[in-house]
Amino acid sequence: MTYVVGLTGGIGSGKTTVSNLFAELGVEIIDADIVARQVVEKGSPLLEKIVEHFGQQILTDEKELDRTALRQIVFNNEAEKTWLNNLLHPAIRAEMVKKLQESTACYVIWVVPLLIENKLTELCDRVLVVDVSPEIQLERATRRDKSKVETIKNIMAAQVSHAERLSYADDVIENNLLLEQGLPLIKEQVQALHHKYLVLAKKEKECQKPS
Repeated sequence: MTYVVGLTGGIGSGKTTVSNLFAELGVEIIDADIVARQVVEKGSPLLEKIVEHFGQQILTDEKELDRTALRQIVFNNEAEKTWLNNLLHPAIRAEMVKKLQESTACYVIWVVPLLIENKLTELCDRVLVVDVSPEIQLERATRRDKSKVETIKNIMAAQVSHAERLSYADDVIENNLLLEQGLPLIKEQVQALHHKYLVLAKKEKECQKPS
């Protein structure tokens, strides 16, 4: 299997910004959020099961999953959250592992918000954490997702603590600055890590390092 760098961080930390920068360097990205959307696409068996359980209220006018509506329900109801996780997590994990096994890239960035919570670090050769303060997390995620503050707080509470996440990190990118201020610094770190991962992948997986 390809060399796997697990990229994780709390909600609002900037994982997408970082993964996009790796993608610009030609790195293959396997994103759990994209896979999660694919397994519940319009007409999929899993979406039908979700509608059977929660009703039509979690669908958009186009009959697609309204993720915000579903989030408002499950993150304020532990039993419903558990039901949904038990339905989706095995399917998402199986699809992600399939993509990792099929990859022929020198290394991949595997973006998983709940990498640590779902005990997926065992599938990684290295863990990269995008780190941000809880205060900035809350402000960013509330503004971006147009969700209630209480919902975002519940999501943060369901994730591992700031300290525990960092304890799993082999590499850390700090993202506490405003995007326009922090982006140049993040770009520099991503480029340095890209070189590092190519070297590690060549050494450990015997891949061919691009010229």
